[in-house]
Amino acid sequence: MKIHTGEKPFLCHICKYQCIRKSNLQRHMNIHTGEKPFSCHICKYQCIHKSSLQTHMKMHTGEKSFSCHICKYQCIQKSILQTHMKIHTGEKPFSCNICEYKCITKSDLQRHMKIHTGEKPFSCHICKYQCIRKSNLQRHMKIHTGEKPFSCHICKYQCIRKSNLQRHMKIHTGEKPFSCHICKYQCIHKSNLQTHMKIHTGEKPFSCNICKYKSITKISLQTHVKTHN
Repeated sequence: MKIHTGEKPFLCHICKYQCIRKSNLQRHMNIHTGEKPFSCHICKYQCIHKSSLQTHMKMHTGEKSFSCHICKYQCIQKSILQTHMKIHTGEKPFSCNICEYKCITKSDLQRHMKIHTGEKPFSCHICKYQCIRKSNLQRHMKIHTGEKPFSCHICKYQCIRKSNLQRHMKIHTGEKPFSCHICKYQCIHKSNLQTHMKIHTGEKPFSCNICKYKSITKISLQTHVKTHN
């Protein structure tokens, strides 16, 4: 009946948490004490709730009980599926109060805000590289280890990022997704198109500090500077 009356007789003496059951309060107190009574027998994962452990175990078993009815996406938790569905609906409930950025999850917004604050919490212990995301640091570390997990099945090309491999494969397929709207030039990389467009605009951002030579690309300038030597 307490559900209907709204009565919550059990309350936390540390924060404002209130609940109907004593067992819920006891579980809640683990947040303050740091106690994690449930642990995984495969890895070092520990948690407060039994349900959290049950969800975690699906990572080891590979069980994905929730699936998207639009695409082939599958996941462990209902909440993760609900977040995924926003990709299809286009819903972006979290927005930046500084710029027009909008996103699906609160964690994405928190990461984005670091662009404005300049905060880079992840840093390389070998060089001075710093970044916003842990995944970016993990990718960066492969530069130092020499690890290149993505490889082309046609040639010997290997790379750090999947996106780099996808771009590389266009060399073999002949696909050139970027095209100039002025002439017939086509290319694989957006950056190449941006460089090409400078031919039409006449823009030459790189200039020699010895003579009046200017160029579209940095490499052209470097080649030119050698003529002075």
